[in-house]
Amino acid sequence: MSGPTASNTDVYPARLTIDAQDRLGRASTIFRIILIIPIAIVLNILVSGGESTVVVVNGAGDFVSQSSSFGAGILGSLFLVTLLLILFRKRYPRWWFDFALALHRFITRVLTYLFFLTDRYPSTEDEQNVHLDLDYPDAQTQLSRGMPLVKWFLAIPHYVILFFLWIAALVLILLSWFAIIFTGRYPRSFFDFVVGVMRWSWRVQAYAFLLATDRYPPFRLS
Repeated sequence: MSGPTASNTDVYPARLTIDAQDRLGRASTIFRIILIIPIAIVLNILVSGGESTVVVVNGAGDFVSQSSSFGAGILGSLFLVTLLLILFRKRYPRWWFDFALALHRFITRVLTYLFFLTDRYPSTEDEQNVHLDLDYPDAQTQLSRGMPLVKWFLAIPHYVILFFLWIAALVLILLSWFAIIFTGRYPRSFFDFVVGVMRWSWRVQAYAFLLATDRYPPFRLS
Protein backbone atom coordinates (compact mmCIF):
# COMPACT_ATOMS: atom_id res chain seq x y z
CA MET A 1 0.00 0.00 0.00
CA SER A 2 1.29 3.39 -0.89
CA GLY A 3 1.34 6.33 1.45
CA PRO A 4 -0.88 9.40 1.20
CA THR A 5 -0.48 11.59 -1.83
CA ALA A 6 -0.31 15.35 -1.87
CA SER A 7 -4.07 15.50 -2.48
CA ASN A 8 -5.07 13.41 0.56
CA THR A 9 -2.47 14.17 3.21
CA ASP A 10 -5.31 14.91 5.64
CA VAL A 11 -6.36 11.24 5.50
CA TYR A 12 -5.17 9.36 8.56
CA PRO A 13 -2.83 6.43 7.79
CA ALA A 14 -5.12 3.93 9.58
CA ARG A 15 -8.59 3.55 8.06
CA LEU A 16 -11.62 1.30 8.48
CA THR A 17 -14.84 1.06 6.50
CA ILE A 18 -17.48 -1.66 6.64
CA ASP A 19 -20.06 -2.15 3.89
CA ALA A 20 -23.57 -2.26 5.33
CA GLN A 21 -25.98 -5.03 4.32
CA ASP A 22 -29.55 -4.11 3.43
CA ARG A 23 -30.96 -7.22 5.07
CA LEU A 24 -29.59 -9.43 7.84
CA GLY A 25 -30.67 -12.97 8.66
CA ARG A 26 -32.78 -13.37 11.77
CA ALA A 27 -31.73 -16.98 12.44
CA SER A 28 -28.04 -16.14 12.01
CA THR A 29 -28.43 -13.24 14.43
CA ILE A 30 -30.26 -15.28 17.07
CA PHE A 31 -27.63 -18.04 17.06
CA ARG A 32 -24.61 -15.79 16.46
CA ILE A 33 -23.06 -16.59 19.84
CA ILE A 34 -23.02 -20.27 18.85
CA LEU A 35 -22.07 -19.83 15.20
CA ILE A 36 -19.02 -17.75 16.08
CA ILE A 37 -17.49 -20.38 18.37
CA PRO A 38 -15.30 -22.19 15.76
CA ILE A 39 -13.67 -19.04 14.38
CA ALA A 40 -13.38 -17.58 17.90
CA ILE A 41 -11.40 -20.66 18.96
CA VAL A 42 -9.08 -20.20 15.98
CA LEU A 43 -8.57 -16.53 16.88
CA ASN A 44 -7.96 -17.30 20.55
CA ILE A 45 -5.32 -19.91 19.72
CA LEU A 46 -3.67 -17.45 17.36
CA VAL A 47 -3.39 -14.50 19.73
CA SER A 48 -3.18 -16.08 23.21
CA GLY A 49 0.02 -16.60 25.14
CA GLY A 50 1.60 -19.97 25.80
CA GLU A 51 1.44 -22.20 28.85
CA SER A 52 4.14 -24.32 30.43
CA THR A 53 3.86 -27.24 32.86
CA VAL A 54 6.62 -27.93 35.37
CA VAL A 55 6.82 -31.04 37.58
CA VAL A 56 8.31 -30.40 41.02
CA VAL A 57 8.72 -32.38 44.22
CA ASN A 58 7.06 -30.93 47.32
CA GLY A 59 8.22 -31.26 50.93
CA ALA A 60 6.41 -34.59 51.36
CA GLY A 61 8.27 -36.09 48.44
CA ASP A 62 5.26 -36.07 46.11
CA PHE A 63 5.43 -35.05 42.47
CA VAL A 64 3.31 -31.99 41.76
CA SER A 65 2.69 -30.40 38.36
CA GLN A 66 2.45 -26.64 38.18
CA SER A 67 1.12 -24.79 35.13
CA SER A 68 1.97 -21.22 34.35
CA SER A 69 1.29 -18.97 31.38
CA PHE A 70 4.14 -17.14 29.70
CA GLY A 71 4.48 -14.48 27.10
CA ALA A 72 2.06 -11.70 26.24
CA GLY A 73 0.59 -13.46 23.24
CA ILE A 74 1.20 -12.53 19.66
CA LEU A 75 -0.22 -9.01 20.01
CA GLY A 76 2.10 -8.19 22.87
CA SER A 77 5.02 -9.69 20.98
CA LEU A 78 4.21 -7.61 17.90
CA PHE A 79 4.30 -4.45 19.98
CA LEU A 80 7.52 -5.30 21.81
CA VAL A 81 9.49 -6.41 18.76
CA THR A 82 8.32 -3.43 16.69
CA LEU A 83 9.33 -1.09 19.51
CA LEU A 84 12.82 -2.58 19.65
CA LEU A 85 13.26 -2.53 15.87
CA ILE A 86 12.36 1.15 15.64
CA LEU A 87 14.26 2.15 18.78
CA PHE A 88 17.56 0.47 17.95
CA ARG A 89 17.52 0.03 14.16
CA LYS A 90 14.90 2.50 12.84
CA ARG A 91 13.49 -0.37 10.83
CA TYR A 92 9.96 -1.63 10.25
CA PRO A 93 10.35 -4.73 8.05
CA ARG A 94 7.68 -4.95 5.37
CA TRP A 95 6.96 -8.64 6.03
CA TRP A 96 6.48 -7.88 9.74
CA PHE A 97 4.13 -5.01 8.91
CA ASP A 98 2.14 -7.15 6.44
CA PHE A 99 1.72 -9.90 9.03
CA ALA A 100 0.51 -7.46 11.70
CA LEU A 101 -1.96 -5.86 9.28
CA ALA A 102 -3.29 -9.23 8.08
CA LEU A 103 -3.79 -10.35 11.69
CA HIS A 104 -5.73 -7.21 12.60
CA ARG A 105 -7.85 -7.55 9.49
CA PHE A 106 -8.79 -11.04 10.62
CA ILE A 107 -9.56 -9.83 14.15
CA THR A 108 -11.74 -7.04 12.76
CA ARG A 109 -13.70 -9.44 10.54
CA VAL A 110 -14.45 -11.61 13.57
CA LEU A 111 -15.56 -8.59 15.61
CA THR A 112 -17.69 -7.34 12.73
CA TYR A 113 -19.51 -10.67 12.64
CA LEU A 114 -19.82 -10.80 16.44
CA PHE A 115 -21.36 -7.31 16.53
CA PHE A 116 -24.05 -8.33 13.95
CA LEU A 117 -22.67 -5.81 11.43
CA THR A 118 -22.59 -8.52 8.76
CA ASP A 119 -23.94 -11.99 8.06
CA ARG A 120 -20.80 -13.05 6.21
CA TYR A 121 -18.87 -15.61 8.23
CA PRO A 122 -15.33 -14.32 8.95
CA SER A 123 -12.77 -15.44 6.39
CA THR A 124 -9.17 -16.12 7.34
CA GLU A 125 -8.04 -14.63 4.01
CA ASP A 126 -10.65 -12.70 2.03
CA GLU A 127 -11.36 -9.04 2.74
CA GLN A 128 -15.12 -9.57 2.43
CA ASN A 129 -17.02 -6.38 3.31
CA VAL A 130 -14.55 -5.22 5.98
CA HIS A 131 -11.93 -2.82 4.63
CA LEU A 132 -9.16 -2.15 7.15
CA ASP A 133 -6.08 -0.34 5.82
CA LEU A 134 -2.83 1.04 7.15
CA ASP A 135 -0.17 2.90 5.19
CA TYR A 136 3.26 1.30 5.34
CA PRO A 137 5.64 3.79 6.99
CA ASP A 138 9.15 4.73 5.93
CA ALA A 139 10.80 4.16 9.30
CA GLN A 140 13.84 6.24 8.37
CA THR A 141 11.90 9.41 7.58
CA GLN A 142 8.40 9.03 9.07
CA LEU A 143 9.02 7.41 12.45
CA SER A 144 10.94 8.97 15.33
CA ARG A 145 13.25 6.63 17.18
CA GLY A 146 12.07 7.48 20.70
CA MET A 147 8.34 7.87 20.07
CA PRO A 148 7.44 4.17 20.61
CA LEU A 149 8.45 4.59 24.26
CA VAL A 150 5.81 7.25 24.93
CA LYS A 151 2.99 6.68 22.44
CA TRP A 152 1.08 4.39 24.81
CA PHE A 153 1.17 7.19 27.40
CA LEU A 154 0.27 9.99 24.97
CA ALA A 155 -2.79 7.98 23.91
CA ILE A 156 -4.29 7.96 27.45
CA PRO A 157 -6.95 10.59 26.57
CA HIS A 158 -8.14 8.26 23.81
CA TYR A 159 -8.35 5.30 26.22
CA VAL A 160 -10.61 7.30 28.54
CA ILE A 161 -12.94 8.45 25.78
CA LEU A 162 -13.02 5.02 24.13
CA PHE A 163 -13.97 3.40 27.43
CA PHE A 164 -17.25 5.34 27.46
CA LEU A 165 -17.74 5.06 23.70
CA TRP A 166 -17.47 1.28 23.90
CA ILE A 167 -20.07 1.17 26.69
CA ALA A 168 -22.44 3.09 24.43
CA ALA A 169 -21.53 0.89 21.47
CA LEU A 170 -22.24 -2.32 23.39
CA VAL A 171 -25.66 -0.99 24.38
CA LEU A 172 -26.43 -0.20 20.72
CA ILE A 173 -25.19 -3.63 19.64
CA LEU A 174 -27.63 -5.24 22.08
CA LEU A 175 -30.50 -3.05 20.86
CA SER A 176 -29.54 -3.83 17.27
CA TRP A 177 -29.83 -7.55 18.03
CA PHE A 178 -33.50 -7.01 18.84
CA ALA A 179 -33.97 -4.71 15.84
CA ILE A 180 -32.58 -7.32 13.44
CA ILE A 181 -34.77 -10.07 14.89
CA PHE A 182 -37.93 -7.99 14.42
CA THR A 183 -37.09 -6.03 11.25
CA GLY A 184 -34.16 -7.82 9.59
CA ARG A 185 -32.22 -4.55 9.54
CA TYR A 186 -29.44 -2.94 11.58
CA PRO A 187 -30.50 0.65 12.41
CA ARG A 188 -28.25 2.79 10.23
CA SER A 189 -27.46 5.33 12.95
CA PHE A 190 -26.47 2.49 15.29
CA PHE A 191 -24.38 0.90 12.54
CA ASP A 192 -22.50 4.14 11.84
CA PHE A 193 -21.79 4.71 15.53
CA VAL A 194 -20.47 1.19 16.19
CA VAL A 195 -18.29 1.27 13.07
CA GLY A 196 -17.09 4.73 14.11
CA VAL A 197 -15.99 3.44 17.51
CA MET A 198 -14.19 0.55 15.85
CA ARG A 199 -12.52 3.00 13.44
CA TRP A 200 -11.42 5.26 16.31
CA SER A 201 -10.03 2.24 18.18
CA TRP A 202 -8.13 1.10 15.08
CA ARG A 203 -6.45 4.49 14.69
CA VAL A 204 -5.33 4.39 18.32
CA GLN A 205 -4.12 0.80 17.90
CA ALA A 206 -2.09 1.73 14.81
CA TYR A 207 -0.53 4.69 16.62
CA ALA A 208 0.12 3.38 20.12
CA PHE A 209 0.69 -0.36 19.65
CA LEU A 210 1.44 -1.14 16.01
CA LEU A 211 3.63 2.00 16.04
CA ALA A 212 3.05 2.47 12.31
CA THR A 213 2.59 6.23 12.42
CA ASP A 214 3.70 9.20 14.49
CA ARG A 215 0.58 11.20 13.57
CA TYR A 216 -1.57 11.60 16.66
CA PRO A 217 -5.02 10.02 16.17
CA PRO A 218 -7.90 12.46 15.66
CA PHE A 219 -10.74 12.59 18.16
CA ARG A 220 -13.58 11.65 15.84
CA LEU A 221 -15.71 8.72 14.73
CA SER A 222 -15.64 9.57 11.03
